[in-house]
Amino acid sequence: MRTKTNRHLTRSLIAAACALACFSAEAAKIVITSRDAPGVGFNDPTPVAPVGGNTGTTLGQQRLNVYRYVADIWEKNLQSNVDITVSAGWEALTCTSSSAVLGSAGAWNLWHDFPGGKPGTWYPQALANKIAGVNLSGNEPEAPGEYNNVDIKTQFNVNLGNPGCLDGSPFYLGLDGNAGTKVNFVETLLHELGHGLGFAVSTVDTGTGYRYAADGSGFFPTGGLPSVWESFMFDNTKQKSWLQMSNAERKASAINPLQLAWTGANAVAGATMLKATQQVKTSSPAVGGSGVYDLSPSLFGPAVPNSGNLGVLANIAAQAGEAGPGCDPFNAANRAAAFGKVPVISRGGCAFAIKVKNAQDAGAVGVLLANNVAGAFTPGGTDSSVTIPSAGVSQAAGDALKAAIKAAVPYGSRLKPGTVAATFGIDNTRISGADGQGRPLLYTPATLARGSSVSHWDVTASPNLLMEPNINTDLGTVLTPPKDLTLPLLKDIGW
Repeated sequence: MRTKTNRHLTRSLIAAACALACFSAEAAKIVITSRDAPGVGFNDPTPVAPVGGNTGTTLGQQRLNVYRYVADIWEKNLQSNVDITVSAGWEALTCTSSSAVLGSAGAWNLWHDFPGGKPGTWYPQALANKIAGVNLSGNEPEAPGEYNNVDIKTQFNVNLGNPGCLDGSPFYLGLDGNAGTKVNFVETLLHELGHGLGFAVSTVDTGTGYRYAADGSGFFPTGGLPSVWESFMFDNTKQKSWLQMSNAERKASAINPLQLAWTGANAVAGATMLKATQQVKTSSPAVGGSGVYDLSPSLFGPAVPNSGNLGVLANIAAQAGEAGPGCDPFNAANRAAAFGKVPVISRGGCAFAIKVKNAQDAGAVGVLLANNVAGAFTPGGTDSSVTIPSAGVSQAAGDALKAAIKAAVPYGSRLKPGTVAATFGIDNTRISGADGQGRPLLYTPATLARGSSVSHWDVTASPNLLMEPNINTDLGTVLTPPKDLTLPLLKDIGW
């Protein structure tokens, strides 16, 4: 990331003023430039068959077709008189057989104190150009083959799906959304370009609360400038916006689960698309054993209803040699415990769908997946053979449910131990992914996730949103309510 300051703007102030007065906003134009070497990335000549509406017959052409398809979606949603420039490349990013960095994108240049912008406020270049009406870096020299004046820089993992790099799970390059077990590149790129356009608080170090210095020299405890984002970020615990906070308060707010709301008028109005909060309600014969817990339905298997019986809850025991709870086919003891019941299984060690399928094979009628860290989550994945409902609950809820199952046992008989029964429910007074005033929540897990915390919508939102930290399987390409809240937020910051 590079930064620009007002000392670079001297030559463009007059032109910018004319642009603001003389032109109305036009549909945006996105220009994609490849920085790949011959034979790599967009230039990969490997023959492939057309897939899902992508007519390219080489791997490189299919990749470029997805870029153009996604750029066209963004162009139809944005207005700017200045071309939006993207430097795109395919690189060997960090990966193992079971995990991988898919890619990233971000604003490559940042500006403050330009014509039309809020004084003393950082903006990503594409948005700054749109507001100023000119290309703010257009007067700066650039060597042939460089990309230092671009608005957005992207990079994606060229090895994804190959042996040693998330084996067998490459990018799906179709345009129809039928990615199956592959990684949907359309959604991934749509998401990442959203960050590059400004869906990020890139000028605050969320680990310290420090702001980026006005001269672009780094993050410091004093002297930094706020991001255009900060006036819309309101912490319900402190009852302050990030503009009003100290470094320490911003640091704490970034790890304050379900308490950081977005107050921009467009996104708040659009948040009426979010559904009421789904819950699981339990009944136990033990004192204090009954409860009500928020849940997030899994993205695979049958839909979780808003009401009706879930079943009797059960605990399962750890099995020798397994990577995590429920990751191996259930042994005899766990099959007996899960048969006809709903096991509570902790996250970790393997994919959520594997845990649910193993429980299903053991005769379970449903599964509650408990987080292994603080905060909510949505169990993702795909498996068309899963036929039982499942959902995620928080770590605290999982611990409480497991304890309640144990506590209920003595309240039965020797032949029929006491049990905890669970039903589905809904809290119509609370909107999922929003605070009590209906303002959408930003992602602030209790453990800081650098690059993800604060710069995404919270994972409790239902339906799932494009700019959550995970690319969920139920996303589409519509960026506005009642499907999504991406464009309303971008409009709040000036698009």
